[in-house]
Amino acid sequence: MPMILNNNNNGTSLFSVPTLFLLFILLSIFSFSFFFSFSSSISHISSFSLQSSSSSSSSINVYVADLPRSLNYNLLHRYWSLNSDSRLSTDPDSEIRSTHISKTLDFPPYPENPLIKQYSAEYWIMGDLMTPPDLRTGSFSKRVFDARDADVVFVPFFATLSAELQLGMAKGVFRKKVGNDDYLRQREVMDFVKNTQAWNRSGGRDHVFVLTDPVAMWHVKDEIAPAVLLVVDFGGWYRQDSKSSNCSSPEMMIQHTQVSVLKDVIVPYTHLLPRLRLSENQERHTLLYFKGAKHRHRGGLVREKLWDLLINEPGVIMEEGFPNVTGREQSIRGMRTSEFCLHPAGDTPTSCRLFDAIQSLCIPVIVSDDIELPFEGMVDYSEFSVFVAVGDALKPSWLVNHLKSFSKVKIDKFRQNMARVQPIFVYDNGHPGGIGPIPLDGAVNHIWKKVHQKLPMIKEAIIREKRKPPDVLVPRRCHCT
Repeated sequence: MPMILNNNNNGTSLFSVPTLFLLFILLSIFSFSFFFSFSSSISHISSFSLQSSSSSSSSINVYVADLPRSLNYNLLHRYWSLNSDSRLSTDPDSEIRSTHISKTLDFPPYPENPLIKQYSAEYWIMGDLMTPPDLRTGSFSKRVFDARDADVVFVPFFATLSAELQLGMAKGVFRKKVGNDDYLRQREVMDFVKNTQAWNRSGGRDHVFVLTDPVAMWHVKDEIAPAVLLVVDFGGWYRQDSKSSNCSSPEMMIQHTQVSVLKDVIVPYTHLLPRLRLSENQERHTLLYFKGAKHRHRGGLVREKLWDLLINEPGVIMEEGFPNVTGREQSIRGMRTSEFCLHPAGDTPTSCRLFDAIQSLCIPVIVSDDIELPFEGMVDYSEFSVFVAVGDALKPSWLVNHLKSFSKVKIDKFRQNMARVQPIFVYDNGHPGGIGPIPLDGAVNHIWKKVHQKLPMIKEAIIREKRKPPDVLVPRRCHCT
């Protein structure tokens, strides 16, 4: 009769052969059953997760705050009622003004004035949301009409147009409150939204403001800091006004702790030059091209130093000016006949020049250590741009020699990659007044996809705020990287 245990001379216990075989069979059956059950569960969970991920990422629910038209489309009527913009030597909108059509339309066109057009994201985002639902089948944002059903609340204030109207009509009072129509509009917006249940539920954290002009909503930035801000970069937020009593006045200080790549979204400037398709590209004879103002402030001081280094370099063209009516054709020609386009920091780390270069298939050379770029994670800029540290760029002849080191194969690959991403940076949907279906692969949809990525963080911030004891203030901390 087999023994289950047998004590041998070494004091160890051994299984007999028949017993081992029986145990092996039982363990095999159990392991197979467990593996099959576990695999089925994992498969079910994975399938559920994929389905949930797919459904949750198919759209974002957006409620549009019920602001009066005086804060958006009527600002356009106000712009078109002006004779011209005194800041420009020639008026690119004179032809539209002469027709008087813009004054009779419910949804007037956005200005061609380059000082304003470069910031037109507010117009195109609003136009998409105003489009009838049956035409919005390609929009990533789904408009809902009850704030309780919304993921985010869009605040339809044309903040840039409001600021630019003030700057064009009475720049001297822009930083003051008395006599400043832009300030009054900012105050009207904030008084309205802060008295809504939606704002009180979230403290404004799920509200979305478009602030493409760095000075938009300048007087109330502290109040909107918890919200999701659509900005072209953080340059305007890092600034402290040196004229304000040694920066001691709280009204004149803008704390960089109010913005972050974690909660806010970097959006593209609107390009001012037309798109050049890869099939239309011609031979390029200039190595490096730049058109813009030589003298800038703050971080833009590097531009003046680069100018002095590059102005006499063979194969480099440095031109003073802005792509307005008189300089536009010059800019088109310069960017389309150059291999590389210089993009140094200006008053802020970026400008619409970058997006003009992309639409012109001119490889951007980015010299701006603090730059933030739109749609990072969706777009890999290193596949079509050259990034250069400021310290290297300011070494004599370094930049030119670096650009000359790129092979034709590498340059062609840069340009092919750039052609693929050109549509991502385009706002215009081709419809009058901006009301109509947007391109699936355009800028507006990509903006809402980036906002959608912020939703878990928004919800977490709202929940964390609820558990704070009354009257406890938690200082803002910047988590910018």
